Amino acid sequence: MRATISTALVTFVLDQLSKLVVVHLLNLKSVGVVEILPPFLVFRMAWNRGANFGLLSGHGDLLRWGWVVLAVAISAWVLTWVKREHFSRAGMISAGLLVGGALGNALDRIVYGAVADFLNMSCCGIANPYSFNVADIAIFGGAFGLILFTGDRKNRA
Repeated sequence: MRATISTALVTFVLDQLSKLVVVHLLNLKSVGVVEILPPFLVFRMAWNRGANFGLLSGHGDLLRWGWVVLAVAISAWVLTWVKREHFSRAGMISAGLLVGGALGNALDRIVYGAVADFLNMSCCGIANPYSFNVADIAIFGGAFGLILFTGDRKNRA
């Protein structure tokens, strides 16, 4: 359980620190775009009021607080799951990534009213119109890790 809590804390801090530096210190919220290594890495400000890729973003404060409650509920459920089961270290780290990322995005919704997304990466002639953040990477990696590193290995196909 300690690996889960530590990973969640580190993930949360890295996410919030990256947003502090990019959104506020680099003033991305005002300038909108900062090209770091174009087109591979561009900071492009996007305020995500919905789910992934801005889905369901037009429903105002009810949805905003709904996402916060959902993130906290899922995080609590994952922590309960980790405590109840005997996960491998990789499973515990995966759970921590998911929880830290979910809580980082939830804090954004509380503080800003939306998730602060700023990482934009394109490659090979394909222009990516979407931005994301460190929490999004952690949530995706954590969910994928939970699929890979948890469950009864005897029953896997």
